[in-house]
Formats: sequence, structure tokens, C-alpha cells
Amino acid sequence: MRTHPRPLADSSEFSTNGIEPGPPRKAKFSKRLGTSVALVLLGAGIATGLSYEFHQVNQGSMPMQTAGAAVAPVPTSGSAPLLGAAADPNFVEGIVNQTGPAVVRIDSSRTVATQVPDGFNDPFFRQFFGNQVPDLPADHTERGVGSGFITRSDGRIITNAHVVDGADQVKVTLKDGRSFDGKVLGEDPVTDVAVVHVEAKDLPTVNLGNSDQLNPGQWAIAIGNPLGLDNTVTAGIISATGRSSGQVGIPDQRVNFIQTDAAINPGNSGGPLLNDQGQVIGMNTAIIQGAQSIGFAIPINTVQQIADQLASQGKVDHAYLGIQLVTLTSEVKQTLNSDPNSGLSVSEDQGVLVARVMPDSPAAKAGLRAGDVIQQIDGEAVTQADEVQSLVESSAINSRLSLQIKRNGQSETLTVQPGALPAQNSGQ
Repeated sequence: MRTHPRPLADSSEFSTNGIEPGPPRKAKFSKRLGTSVALVLLGAGIATGLSYEFHQVNQGSMPMQTAGAAVAPVPTSGSAPLLGAAADPNFVEGIVNQTGPAVVRIDSSRTVATQVPDGFNDPFFRQFFGNQVPDLPADHTERGVGSGFITRSDGRIITNAHVVDGADQVKVTLKDGRSFDGKVLGEDPVTDVAVVHVEAKDLPTVNLGNSDQLNPGQWAIAIGNPLGLDNTVTAGIISATGRSSGQVGIPDQRVNFIQTDAAINPGNSGGPLLNDQGQVIGMNTAIIQGAQSIGFAIPINTVQQIADQLASQGKVDHAYLGIQLVTLTSEVKQTLNSDPNSGLSVSEDQGVLVARVMPDSPAAKAGLRAGDVIQQIDGEAVTQADEVQSLVESSAINSRLSLQIKRNGQSETLTVQPGALPAQNSGQ
């Protein structure tokens, strides 16, 4: 079992995401930067205590709008057509009627075998029981519930990988009450996307939007089955885009998330996040436990790309270098250099520090070392660990990446050939 890597400095952004994946999601709490916040994966009743970084913002007084403040003019006949709430105050109802039938409930179950404790084979124990093992609890079944949405009328459904992870049985229930046995075509824990198929025809489907065109402030509508309450609809806005997995607190995933304030809860996982045209722009995945209106969705462009590979190949290969990274700042540099236990001496104030190189990894074979500072990849400057992650993820396996680094104050260029992410490091 993997454990959380130890941050080299409390003020640093420590990233293993997609370079060397972080720990599997577990139901426990870990402290980071002195703050512990529980992140809840919204499907199958799974909760995790992965650390989450945040900064408290001191808000000043909000300006009051006076009678003389500017007011948006009412569009005339020559103006662009109104959309969303401006065109129809009940537009959410229309979207629900249009998309709701294609949103499904997913019930999953898996049988967990009872393990005989090793101590039962101890000679001291056996002198009392001989070869007879005392009665043990029977195998038990774990159950969970999540959401999903139908993308093809012949039965293709997309949901979160953690909703169906390890499931022996998957049951898919439509809004109209029909129920089908589902087959998991593939799941990718690195992006938390899974594809389920049911034997059916002429099913209702969703319309997919373009998550690359999202902006904060746009409408966001969530449909799903939170806490077992089927077909629940909530609405809000896009709060932010491009939230890195490190910011969100899911370091073992390779996703830049959509943040929304639309109310989502456990059971919403795998359900769609919609825009004001009723198009799916994301897949709801996680919330921060104890916070209000902070939820995260995987952008639909990422979801669709991964789902297509899962449906055709049953798996997704991710590029892998085998390094752990720290985003450098002057504070991180000072902390590392003043800590005799860090084992690193840094002369750079900016760049991405290689904190660790995994043995026998592509990075190790290319000659990359702990203490190197990555400044460019294929001529593109990088200053954040997440930027390195994104460039590696977008590269092809067995391609060549040119890394410009600083080592002991001297510039060097190394060529690294990304390999495929090892299965044991992907949470599988």
C-alpha cells in the first residue's frame, strides 16, 4: 500500500500527480499545511480525508449600489437573443425535461471475503483449537450508489471509476423506472472515468458541450441521486475552471477540475453538470466536506476522450516519467536549504524541483536526478509542478521530451522518453 509522500516544505506545492501518482483514496485524514479538510468522492458512499490546500482571503467591505449606479439596458429588437434565465425564468425546468431522462442511478455491490487472521496458525493458538478454526464473520457485501448519464442510445453510460470500482454487480435504473444489469467496459482511476454498458436500444441520451469554452459565472446545473434521493436537480454557477488536482486535494488524479457552487452531495458522483443550453460540460466528482458550495467536476472534453478509449480498448495508457516534484518559490528554497534533513540544496528561486526520481523509471534512465530544477520542456517554460504534469500527460508514450534543467547552477538539456504508467501505481 502506498503512503502519502512527505512534503519537503510546508509552504510548497508538492505534486506527485501524474508524474509519480500519489496514494490511493482511503477513508482517513492527513494534515497538510496545518489544515485537514475532508474531500468526499460523491459516489458509492466513499469518503476520503486527502489533504486540501486553501488560503483564507480577507474580504473588504462590499461597495453598495446606489440609485445612480449603471443598470444593464433592456435588449432591443436589434440586440442578440436572450439566453438562459433572461429568455425564460423557468429554463432549468426545460433543461431537466430534456436531459433528465438520460441521467441514471447506478447501484453497485461487491463481495468482500473474510480473511483468516495469520495468528490462527500460531502453534500456541492451535493447541486450544487444533485444526478447527473458530467461527468467523461470513463474507459480506459492500453496496454503493452513484449517478451516470447515457451518451449513446445503444446503452453506453459514463460514470466515475470510484462508483463501480471492484463491483461484482452493477445495476442501472432510468428515470422512467426501467432497470438493467450493467457491464463495466473499463475504468481509469487516474482520471476517475468509467464506462458502463447495458443491453438496450433507443435510450434517451444527453447532449455534450465543450468544456474548453467555460468561464466563471456561467450557469451550472447538476442532476443526480444525492443521498439516495433520485432525480435531484440543483443549480448554481461555474465558480472557477482549471483547478489542478493538487489544489483540489486528489493528487493521484490527472485532471484540471471545474469548480461549481451548484449543490452536490454523495450520490451525485458520475452525474452530469450542465450549462444553460442543457449540454453536459462536466461530470460531478467530489466536494469538500464541511465546506459550503464547493464542488468539483471533471471537464466533459476529458471525460469523453477517456471514455472513448475505455470503450474501445478497456484501458487508458498514461505517459509516465517517474518523478516527484515541488514548485519552487523563494520561501521553499529557504526552507529546503535551512533544513539539514531535506538532503537538497537549491540555488534557484523559480522552476520545478525534482524531489525524487523513481528507480528504473524513464526519468532515471535519462539521467534526471533529485535536486534538478526543470525550467523548460520542449522549449516551453514551466514554473509550476502542474504545468509539467500537463505537458507529460499530453505527450505520447515512447515520444521524446527535451528537458532544460539547472543542476548545481549549470544549465543542461536531457532527453526523456515517457513510458506507460505502471498499473500498480494507478490505483488498480
